[in-house]
Amino acid sequence: MKLKTASNPENLLDELQTTLEHGTVARRVETLRRVTDLFINGAVDYSDKQIGLFDDVFECLILHIETSAKALLANRLAPIDTAPPQTMRALAFDDVIEVAAPVLSQSERLDDDTLIETARTKSQAHLMAISMRRVLSQAVTDVLVLHGDNEVLQSTVNNPGAEFSKRSFTRLVNRAEGDDDLATCVALRPNLPRHLYLKLLAKASDTVRMRLEAANPRQARNVSGAVREVTRRARSARSAVSQETAIAHALVKSLHEEGRLDEHQVEAFAEAGKFDEANAAIAALANVPVSIAENMMVETRAEGVMILAKVSAMSWATVKAIINMRDDLSGMEPTDLEACKATYTRLRQSTAQQVLRFHRMQQTAPPAA
Repeated sequence: MKLKTASNPENLLDELQTTLEHGTVARRVETLRRVTDLFINGAVDYSDKQIGLFDDVFECLILHIETSAKALLANRLAPIDTAPPQTMRALAFDDVIEVAAPVLSQSERLDDDTLIETARTKSQAHLMAISMRRVLSQAVTDVLVLHGDNEVLQSTVNNPGAEFSKRSFTRLVNRAEGDDDLATCVALRPNLPRHLYLKLLAKASDTVRMRLEAANPRQARNVSGAVREVTRRARSARSAVSQETAIAHALVKSLHEEGRLDEHQVEAFAEAGKFDEANAAIAALANVPVSIAENMMVETRAEGVMILAKVSAMSWATVKAIINMRDDLSGMEPTDLEACKATYTRLRQSTAQQVLRFHRMQQTAPPAA
């Protein structure tokens, strides 16, 4: 069959209709090949209307061809930025991974909604293909992290073009516990929030710490074998201090120097989920280094938060906001607020100051041999 050009859609569709009604499977595959050649040869110059025509043609053909022909079509069209969008969507949703994978991993025609729907409804192999895309938005990685198995998570974390929300980072840190490969990948992400970096490192195995030392020998001293030493030293690790954290600390320092930093500002930071700002603000008001405050803030229990708050004479409302922020960011079980409130009410400021002095001594002492 000799195909007409795309500028003559009626003749092209008529000939395709004849092929579909009376042609053999081999003839349909040959027709698909010729249509694909025709599209690829002029893809750069086609108008949206012409691309729409090809969309109609491809959608008709892929309903009547075997899997191997669809897989070949997917491989040929996936790298083309102007590929017919509906065709690419149909191929992406194919249950056969050999058909869907090239499109899911490469096609720029797929929007986030399509990728998210695929990730929610298809197999782990489909999620793996999505995880290999050149760029992954936070909306897409949220779904991959929520629904993916360990292989999908590791592939996603290893993708330099992937962006992660704080909630996804929290899930990854929780999922990484007991999984050395995943823990290593997550710890090496340069934009991992510091409090999550510390939480991951504190629970990491010796194997993970050795890998991190090997990955960045200059910072080997920052990865200690003891949990306390890990938490104490991690503040100076370049990978643990992001630009976002530095900006947050600078903002709080400015507020403090201008006399505009108070517990209401701390509460506002906490309610907005801004850990770095809240931590730096609490440290300033309690007159302790940020590293010491951070140690106490990332403890599993809430006593450290209450000690810092009591030293700063904060109200229970502010303490509650800080505890809720910790729970939201860590993904832990909700804290028993009633019990904490009772403890905070009984806690004397003088006692809190004594405990804080103990923390200072503990964290500034030289490491054990």
